[in-house]
Amino acid sequence: MAFQALIQTMTALNDIHDTLLVLAEQKKQVLVRNDVEQLTQLVSKENKLIKQIGELDRQRVEVIGQFLIEKGYKPNPKVTVSDLTKIIFNIDEKKQLLGLQKQLMGTIRKLREINQLNQQLIEHSLSFIDYSLDLIAGPPEDDVLYQNPQQQHYAQKRRGLFDTKA
Repeated sequence: MAFQALIQTMTALNDIHDTLLVLAEQKKQVLVRNDVEQLTQLVSKENKLIKQIGELDRQRVEVIGQFLIEKGYKPNPKVTVSDLTKIIFNIDEKKQLLGLQKQLMGTIRKLREINQLNQQLIEHSLSFIDYSLDLIAGPPEDDVLYQNPQQQHYAQKRRGLFDTKA
């Protein structure tokens, strides 16, 4: 019985990761279009799915513990699915579990790649915004350096496009 519960949990984990993969693809398109409102909605959906993944992972650990008890082993929360396949002797069950694990790992790998691409898109967007601000407001002077407050400086700071005379 615990094995079927483990299969259901692994299937649910894979389904949620597949949904996250679809959302990551959508997020890539939203980032390219610079649609902040849609991006906020996608991030909210992702956060809900991540909470579900946390709950399913907790269930997975519980189910593995139950499975170990059924097989006569002491439950250990550190046992992974790979470790579990070493004590499953039914070939069909082992193939089913390994197939689900392989599918989940592939989905996670794809998700990681898309998230790295999305991160690069965000970094490029932020650097473009910074460049645009420097064009408008002028490059920052030595604002970060300590200067004696008693000294008066008559030099203009951050003279930019809007500070010039007509």
